[in-house]
Amino acid sequence: MNLQELKNAAYQLPVHERLLLVESIIHSLSQELRPRPDVPDGVWERLRGSLKTDNVELTDEDVERLKDESLTEKYLK
Repeated sequence: MNLQELKNAAYQLPVHERLLLVESIIHSLSQELRPRPDVPDGVWERLRGSLKTDNVELTDEDVERLKDESLTEKYLK
């Protein structure tokens, strides 16, 4: 389909569908034209390292217990 055929097909659409089409086109253009800064070397490794912890991983039960303790301390003491 060439550009003229596409335009003709667009004119056949109801107004709300044409608006949706325009929105989709603008979104696709903004994704392509938005400059994305280059990520410096080593950033991902540093981020991954910052997420590491020496603590034991909490279970769902541990989180619930800590939440209950916190709420008890906050509202009942």
